[in-house]
Amino acid sequence: MSLSRISRITRNGSRWFLSHQPSSYGFLLSNNSHSSTPKVFSCRETYSWTVPSLHIFKHQIHHQSSSLVEEQLDPFSLVADELSVLANRLRSMVIAEVPKLASAAEYFFKMGVEGKRFRPTVLLLMATALNVRILETTTSGVETTTSGVGDALTSELRKRQQSIAEITEMIHVASLLHDDVLDDADTRRGIGSLNFVMGNKVAVLAGDFLLSRACVALASLKNTEVVTLLATVVEHLVTGETMQMTSTSEQRCSMEYYMQKTYYKTASLISNSCKAIALLAGQTTEVAMLAFEYGKNLGLAYQLIDDVLDFTGTSASLGKGSLSDIRNGIVTAPILFAMEEFPQLRSVIDWGFDKPENIDVALEYLGKSRGIQRTRELAAKHANLAAAAIDSLPETDDEEVRKSRRALVDLTQRSIPRFVIRELVYKGARVPWLYNRVIQILFSVLTSTGADANIPFTEQ
Repeated sequence: MSLSRISRITRNGSRWFLSHQPSSYGFLLSNNSHSSTPKVFSCRETYSWTVPSLHIFKHQIHHQSSSLVEEQLDPFSLVADELSVLANRLRSMVIAEVPKLASAAEYFFKMGVEGKRFRPTVLLLMATALNVRILETTTSGVETTTSGVGDALTSELRKRQQSIAEITEMIHVASLLHDDVLDDADTRRGIGSLNFVMGNKVAVLAGDFLLSRACVALASLKNTEVVTLLATVVEHLVTGETMQMTSTSEQRCSMEYYMQKTYYKTASLISNSCKAIALLAGQTTEVAMLAFEYGKNLGLAYQLIDDVLDFTGTSASLGKGSLSDIRNGIVTAPILFAMEEFPQLRSVIDWGFDKPENIDVALEYLGKSRGIQRTRELAAKHANLAAAAIDSLPETDDEEVRKSRRALVDLTQRSIPRFVIRELVYKGARVPWLYNRVIQILFSVLTSTGADANIPFTEQ
């Protein structure tokens, strides 16, 4: 029996989760309302997973008081009914006059292959999470609350926010169709990719068709700021893909360049869509930026974990072949971190990965390095930043709002901590006394602070 994961442990309304002290890399993107292009900058940090003089890991179990976490929730079940309605509406929105185009456009919207609907789930939860009274200050300095949003979500507002979820999903699927053509992929979501089944031309046209339908739906909202946000997303998707295709040797080996590209390709869509949800609700600039920060950091965290899974996952779990990125010559965070420990890996990257032996050499260096672990730690950092954004939203006593916020926090913690803990136990399990010491440390930290020490274990 081995420790496979630690879920968020709660006691008296407090949340426990893995945190880290600053390490060698952390990347933050700032968003300025006057600029549509966030910038990436690095900040020096030190991760400190270590047992003294053993150079293992020195994460702390960090306690944060929070009233958000009570019972564990299934975020997807909270919006299941709305997701079903949204899925039916999406299928009706992609109907085309030309049968083959219609068949292509609905390819990933059909029952059974529509995916987890992760982005619509986040956006619908965010819509409820922001259903709070909006404080305004009068000329005399007295704070008052506006009516409407704080009293109840009107059906009209909810429909407009649902439209954002639909638009986001259409943009996302369109980007997948185009990416599969560029990558010459033959599978997607566990089935044949559209370009593999119907050819590149039809796949490109289907993607274009979905983008056009998204534009029509976006225009119907009649909100210039929201239109600008989501139009910028499309620009970012193109920019990110171009950055990946045309990068120089120096850029391919730059973590800063990689994180900027990752924001454009993955995190921009969900971050700007979350912000659009806030803007439609009439929220303040501060609240809109918290929604943006949540989506940005959640998107970055999940992409970093996807980068790890490309090396450690299987075709069944990913819906695509493992090692697909490196086989396509795409250098991701684990390899970049490995290169910091083994600079000679740089020459392998410069040679390219067309030859299997070059991939084998890169994997050998990766296996000797902390590249996988450091990527997981960076993912955990962004997951915690996303959770912190939700914690910073205006307080409310509305139970539905609080429940949606708990679900949003849960989404940040679901996939991340188990990787970090599993890495800890994997390292310790190779030396039995060290494994026992790891468990003792975790147990003592939890019990000494009065936390519930019922840590879930699973058979391996």
